[in-house]
Parts: sequence; structure tokens; C-alpha cells
Amino acid sequence: MEKAVFKKRINIFCGHYGSGKSEISVNTAFLLKEIFDDVVLADMDIVNPYFRSFDAKIALESRGIKVVAPMFANTNVDIPVVGPEISVALKHNTRRVVLDVGGDEDGATILGRFCHEISQNEYDMFFVLNRARPMTINPEETLTYIYEIEAASRLKITGIINNTHYLEETTADDIMYGLELSREIEKKTGIPIFATSVMEGMEKQMEGKINHPLIVLRKNLLLPF
Repeated sequence: MEKAVFKKRINIFCGHYGSGKSEISVNTAFLLKEIFDDVVLADMDIVNPYFRSFDAKIALESRGIKVVAPMFANTNVDIPVVGPEISVALKHNTRRVVLDVGGDEDGATILGRFCHEISQNEYDMFFVLNRARPMTINPEETLTYIYEIEAASRLKITGIINNTHYLEETTADDIMYGLELSREIEKKTGIPIFATSVMEGMEKQMEGKINHPLIVLRKNLLLPF
């Protein structure tokens, strides 16, 4: 089965809270590090305290991946600030950058601050679609969510990643249920399905079921309770 290949220098992951975008971001950073020397993961989520890519900081940095997070992230300061390190990473033309964007319009607005530093031919922005999450359970709500993210970020989504799951209870049927919606969104918007993602151990269950690349995820993020 074909594996997903991230071809652009800048890879941006957006989606609803709990969609799995942070897990995909971390896995992508590890994957890129196998090919490129200079990899940075920027956690731009200033709101959601759980399942943030920053929580994998030790594992990422042990592999030589630089981790950038908002100042005061994971502290008791109310308003974290996105610092200049993201700008530095975006301007470094040999550096591979992974951006984990906050899961709503406010999060995308943070990304919009950097839109002029992101060249159109250097980035892919993936919408991580988890049909098990609110706001992405039907075409109408999902389209509204996509258009809000694009407007706030001032960037275009270039691919859809079907990441429908129910944590440990996920079945192949659940994944295909999410793929059904992903195909509807692809048809309505012209945004292609980039990949379907599954946790390690489920890949064999998808054989013969999809006609696009597969992302196999290793678990890196855990709830702190």
C-alpha cells in the first residue's frame, strides 16, 4: 500500500480539536527527520491544553527536531504569545517546517499572521477530518469550517487527511465512514484527499479499501490524567 509523501518544505495541519492533527504533526516531523537534517515543529495551538504536539517535545528533541511553542504555553499565564522563532524557521529555505495549527478560527488567525512569509509553492495545508468530532460530521458543517479556516489563515487548504477515529475503539468501518465524508468534500471543493491515517496495527485492515496513500501513526501524545 502506498505511503504518503510530504513533498513541500512547509507542512501545515489544521482541523477541529481532537481531530488528531497534533498526532499527525508529530509523526510527520519524525518522518521528515529520516530524510532531512533540519526539521522544526511549531506548535501554534494557544488554546487547547490537551493532545498538543508540544507534549512530545522531549521525544522530538531527542531525535534532533527543534520544537517551537508559544511563549508561556503549558503555564498558568492566560495569554500565550507566538514568538519570532516561527518566522525564522519559515524564512530558512533549507529547513523543513511542520506547523500544528489551533483547531478553530482563532487558531487559524494566528497562522494568518505569517501568511506573507509562506510562499505559495512551498507549502501544503492539510485539513485533518475526523468525522467523530463536532463540526465535521456532515458536508454542510465541514465546508463551513474549512472556509472559516481558509479565511482566517489567508491560506488555501491543499489536501484532506481522513483521520476518523474513536481512539482504541476504532474499526475499519469507522475509517471508511470518515472517508465517505472526505470524498464528498473533495467533490464539492476540488480539494484532493491526500491520505487516510490509521494507528499502527490497523494498516492491514485497510488493504484493498482505499485508492490513495496511507499514513500509519505511532502513538506519541497521551492525556495527562
